[in-house]
Amino acid sequence: MMHMTLYWSRYVTLLVDSWRTDSWLSYFLSLAACFLVSAFYQYMEDRRIRFRSLASSSASAAASAPADAAAASPLLLKAGASRLARSARLGAALLFGLNSAIGYLLMLAIMSFNGGVFLAIVGGLTVGYYVFRFDDEGVAAVVLDNPCACA
Repeated sequence: MMHMTLYWSRYVTLLVDSWRTDSWLSYFLSLAACFLVSAFYQYMEDRRIRFRSLASSSASAAASAPADAAAASPLLLKAGASRLARSARLGAALLFGLNSAIGYLLMLAIMSFNGGVFLAIVGGLTVGYYVFRFDDEGVAAVVLDNPCACA
């Protein structure tokens, strides 16, 4: 039976029918897994933001290269910069896809409406943010200059 309100019980089904808890040990191991995946989500978000920042700074550095360096080897500079930009964009897209998948799985786990799962995921996100992303506010402001929340 799927709960439609928040409940507190050690009996919970997470994501798939085979992930059911029927004892305190399996319940606490599931909560620990939710906590760790939530913290890992914040770690991957930090890596994605830093990777995107690195990609945008390398692209802007290549675009603003000195004129004498561009005159000395114009074809090599442009080809190397575009290859680096393409691989950086591909890496950022892959990290975004992985982060999206983890985020949706966490959302689905919270939709089990179990109070312990909810607290474990919110706690993992909080601890993960504190450990991995507390220092990236300046980086995020540079990278995420789009005012649209969905971008």
